Amino acid sequence: MYFTLLIVVILTAITLVAAALGIAHAISPRSFNPQKGEAYECGIPTRGKSWMQFKVGYYLFAILFLMFDVETVFLFPWAAVVQDLGVPGLINITFFLFILILGLAYAWKKGALEWK
Repeated sequence: MYFTLLIVVILTAITLVAAALGIAHAISPRSFNPQKGEAYECGIPTRGKSWMQFKVGYYLFAILFLMFDVETVFLFPWAAVVQDLGVPGLINITFFLFILILGLAYAWKKGALEWK
């Protein structure tokens, strides 16, 4: 019974994805302009090489931002049910925030938040 249901769900998913891709391919505009294959830099022609290395600090800063941004998103569901959770929920979120602050202190001590 469950195997049949699983097969039906998988076939439905494959059919819907194939239909969406087919419709998108059928109605999408086509342009064979050679300019489409060129690198786009805000409409201004590039000077020198288009590819250059960025400092690792930029990537580290972005990863730290994403990490703390995603972790703080977990605070919203907790805030919605904080009264239902009681003291164990408060202890858990305190531990969560402690680890978050510990990670921030580590990044700060290593100088990852300094824009050099």
